[in-house]
This record gives sequence, structure tokens and C-alpha cells, in this order.
Amino acid sequence: MTLTLILEQTFNGLQAGVTLFLVAAGLTLILGIMDFVFLAHGAQVMIGAYAAAAITQATGNFFIGLGLAIPITFASGYLLELLIIRHLYRRDHMEQVLATFGLILFFNEAIRVGFGPAALYSDLPPALSGFVEILPETPYPAYRLGVIAVGLICALAIHLFVSKTRIGAMVRAGANNPEMTAALGINIKILFRLIFATGACLAGVAGMMLGPLTSVQPGMGEPLLILSLVVIIIGGIGSVRGAFIAAIIVGLVDTLGRVFLPSILRLFFEQATADGAGPALASMLVYILMAVVLIFRPTGLFPAKG
Repeated sequence: MTLTLILEQTFNGLQAGVTLFLVAAGLTLILGIMDFVFLAHGAQVMIGAYAAAAITQATGNFFIGLGLAIPITFASGYLLELLIIRHLYRRDHMEQVLATFGLILFFNEAIRVGFGPAALYSDLPPALSGFVEILPETPYPAYRLGVIAVGLICALAIHLFVSKTRIGAMVRAGANNPEMTAALGINIKILFRLIFATGACLAGVAGMMLGPLTSVQPGMGEPLLILSLVVIIIGGIGSVRGAFIAAIIVGLVDTLGRVFLPSILRLFFEQATADGAGPALASMLVYILMAVVLIFRPTGLFPAKG
């Protein structure tokens, strides 16, 4: 366990955290502000990843793939809200769960029909395929640093948008009292449609950034959906700041736990026992963390102000 390994894994955890935040931030807008349970949010991650990978393969340009995939994921969220989601707002949460679970199955099968069951891969451009020395003789992949930078920029932009802009004020007002907001002349239907599309786009951006790091395949967004729900619960439902802090914590705990927990357990147990229990316990760490937070802070670390 060297300083270089600890530093590299810390950066990996930070990269995982900011990527997870993009998914959780979109889900926070949809669940916390619109009070809509959208289980198919992981499908938006998949749509963004497939759009970027397919366009990159067709054009041979990674940046064109990213640039065109962003409006595609926004448009997919907009059309999904217009055609289906808006009819479910007044339904209870169980019906929303069932309907959006059906959307998961639909999108996964649609991807298999359109692209086949085989995974897609996208090569990085030379500018992003090298390494950067974060410390002397400590190289780190340039693309992962770029993912961290994009995630932090998006987090700052989301915070400024929600808390400092006129549209952000409309969003907060519509979440607290939609009837009064509509009475003041604000079109709540369009506002919620744009919120939903923005949340879908954020998830799509996460998928675009994950594509070159993993394989792009059907169902790739479901594990991120589960972790993003953990993030929202830890941070506080409806709190973008809480989602960011919780995503960083979850990313670091999950990454560092999987790498170092088996080695720590070897200090107290036999190697065979530690190697068997370490990975299993490491996969449970984020859920243990969530349980501890709920015991002491049932509304999350940074609950949204009502």
C-alpha cells in the first residue's frame, strides 16, 4: 500500500463521485423537485453513451460525438416527458414505479434491436489518451482528469443555475407551491418538461463520459441508478448540494474500500478469510454508510429547505 497507489485510487474515487453526481443531480431534479419516481433514469445514461459512441464511430471524431449526443439526450428526455411522463404526475408513486420500470425494459430492448447485443467501444483522441503527472513519477490518465474537470464544472453550473438564476427561482417556486406559481403566470407544464429534459441530459453526459472507460451495452445505467438513489438518500432528497457531497463520499468509499479493505482485513484475519470477506464487505460499504446516515440524520446530511 504505497502513497502512489493511495493517490491514484483517491483520484479514481473522485472521478467515480463526480460521474455519479451527474446521474444523481438529474434524479434529484426529477424526484426531489418534481416528486416523480423515475426508475428509468439509468436508461438516459445508456442513451447518452450509445449516442456518443455511435456518432463517434460514424464520424471518426470523439468531440463531434460528444457535441451531438448532448442535444440528442436532451431531446429524448423532452419527448419522453411530452409523450408519457406528463400523464403520470398525478398518479401515486407505485404506479410511477411500475410505469417507469416498464420503460427500462422498453429502452433496453430498443437498444438491442437498434445496435445489437454486442457492446460498443469508442477510442479516445490522442489529446486525451495520454497521462499527466499529478506528482513526480505518478502518472494519471488524462481522460480521467478530464472527466473530473467536466464533472466539477457541471456541478458548479447546476448550483449557479438553481440558486442564482431567474429560471432556478421558478424551479424552486414550482417545487414548493405549483398552484401559486401557475397563478403568477408561469407555465408549470413547460417548466417541468424542461427540468425533466435537463435531468435526462445530465444522466446522458455521465454515460458519454463513462463510455470510453467501460463498454457501452444495454442495461449499463441500472447500477448507477441504484447508487444514485443511495446518494440522494445520504445527501437529502431535493438537495443538489447534498447530492454533490454525498456522491463524492460514495465514490471515495466505494473505490477505496474495494481496493484497500482486503489488505486491511489481512492485518486481523488469515489471508484466505480476508480475501473472501474483503470484496463482499467492500461492496456493502456504501449501503452501510447509508444506514448509518439514516439512523442519525433521517432526512439526509443536507436536506432541502422547504
